[in-house]
Amino acid sequence: MEIAENAALVVVDVQKGFEYEFWGRRNNPDAEENIAALIDLWQETGRPVVFVRHDSVQEGSPLRPGTEGNDFKDFVEERRGKGGGPELLVRKSVNSAFYGEPSLDVWLKGARIGEVVIVGIQTNMCNETTARMGGNLGYDVVFPLDAMHTFDLAGPFGWSATAEELTRATAVSLHGGRFARVVTTEDVLKGAAAG
Repeated sequence: MEIAENAALVVVDVQKGFEYEFWGRRNNPDAEENIAALIDLWQETGRPVVFVRHDSVQEGSPLRPGTEGNDFKDFVEERRGKGGGPELLVRKSVNSAFYGEPSLDVWLKGARIGEVVIVGIQTNMCNETTARMGGNLGYDVVFPLDAMHTFDLAGPFGWSATAEELTRATAVSLHGGRFARVVTTEDVLKGAAAG
């Protein structure tokens, strides 16, 4: 696979609040290392990077503005502003990065960007919602599954799913439904080097 020279890396909600026990057990302990590797490559090659921050409006959320949990994790904050390419900060209070401020869609279209690579937290929540909307809006969405993580989750009827089960369901839905190409970080790193 090849990654376009102007493909945007969309780094979703990599915030300190997701380190809190509030969320429960997570999967993929390598997510942060893979996210960092992708940010580094994007910045080294002058590709655009979008940092998305969830500003929760829910009482008690660890992601509320004005709390430490709202801050980006250190490895992300240390990289912001360090790249040779364009950079954007999108603030949102819902799942999709396309419903944030400033408008991600307007920014991407203004820069004639047709491909987005989505990484971050959580796989089956904000990442999946952003990928589905991106696909619906006509973007070529790349979804490196090992550059994100999620948490075990309780649902209706006494059902629950592990983080691994949710990750698999997201991957099958997005890839099988042609919303996105579900790949690995290594695939993207090689594709970006070839692009």
